[in-house]
Amino acid sequence: MEMEVHGIWVDALRLGLPHSVFNLILTALLVLGSAQALEMSVGKIPFLEAVNGSTVTLPCTYASCIGIENLYFRWQFSDNGTMRTVCDAVIPSEGVVPKVKIYKERFEFVGKNNDISILLWNITFDDAGQYTCFGRNPKEKDKNHSAIFTLYVVDELKVVDNTVTIIIASAVGGAIALLMGFMLLKNFTLFVLSKMEEKNKECLVTSSGIDNTENGLSGSKVDSKAKPTKQK
Repeated sequence: MEMEVHGIWVDALRLGLPHSVFNLILTALLVLGSAQALEMSVGKIPFLEAVNGSTVTLPCTYASCIGIENLYFRWQFSDNGTMRTVCDAVIPSEGVVPKVKIYKERFEFVGKNNDISILLWNITFDDAGQYTCFGRNPKEKDKNHSAIFTLYVVDELKVVDNTVTIIIASAVGGAIALLMGFMLLKNFTLFVLSKMEEKNKECLVTSSGIDNTENGLSGSKVDSKAKPTKQK
């Protein structure tokens, strides 16, 4: 890829292409080159905690935008800093099941298609450590790619204590219920007070009308006597 980019650089100088155009072409080539690279993956969670004596799967998959041709892969185990080969094989092309060579006991190849996972039977504490899934694709000039998966071996799996979580959830739920009860009580109290205020206003209006009637003010009924007529 570096030789190709260098050649394009020379051709661009000879043709006198604008600097901005050349930079755009160069960026596109670099992106394309990175997209073609082989990728090795051990999944989103690159570790596993397993009980002594159980059987585990060490996952690994590969992907390549340009496809594969005689893809070489290898599983290795880091034994106190020394890399020990677990198994290896060559995949001629996509979909072909490889003939895998196993170099350590209790390991089994269980991959298919782009899956090159292995199975480890009856694990022991000595099996704990880092496992490297390595791949090399000749179609991209034999660049090396790898991913690491870590295996932890324990006597028994830890039981997660959810007591604290339950206490916190209960406290939060209780606080929310208390707040809702307070808001309901507040709204009910305001409603009662508003009704009492309306009733008081009605009483004041009624009593005001009665007082005006008794005092002979406007709107009250007063007996009027007719004026005597003069006799001729």
